[in-house]
Amino acid sequence: MIFTNVVVDQWPLLLTYKQSTCKLSVVNDDLEGPGPRYQALIELLQTAEALWNASRVFFARWDLSPSQFNILSLLHDQPGGCTQIELSRRLIMHRSNVTGLLDRLEARGLARRQNNPDDRRAFLVVLTPAGKKLVRQIQPHYYRAAEAVWTGVTISRARQLVSELAAVSAKAERIAGVTPNTNPNQP
Repeated sequence: MIFTNVVVDQWPLLLTYKQSTCKLSVVNDDLEGPGPRYQALIELLQTAEALWNASRVFFARWDLSPSQFNILSLLHDQPGGCTQIELSRRLIMHRSNVTGLLDRLEARGLARRQNNPDDRRAFLVVLTPAGKKLVRQIQPHYYRAAEAVWTGVTISRARQLVSELAAVSAKAERIAGVTPNTNPNQP
């Protein structure tokens, strides 16, 4: 079950995708009950859950989790490597979670930590040749699957959705009092 905490007027609200079973028969302008924007939020949470579950199934054929693939993909785009802190920020994930994911990727020989010549306190994480090969093997399948999810949605509509969702995301961060670089769960 997905749970999301949102703070509005100093009151935390707990939203779950299970709440999508509520039926909206009347547009409610007085905000006494759920309105169409609330239903859109619940639908967005359900969609995120469905995509995450589909991703778990998709990446299982390579014995990867979606989070592991995200790390491999980020490292593929950064041939010089990234620190674990950079990875945690880009993945919007606590660095302790990144450590566990990297441990598993290192055990499989897909990534490795190496000394950082610019900062002796931090390691650089880089892809191994096996990691590069695996990313190149997965990406064409991944891009096709991503496009298939959007079948029937025009490119212009997809671009519009990107813009609208970015605006919703920014508003949610403002409501929560979080800006991209001041997330209290991030290093």
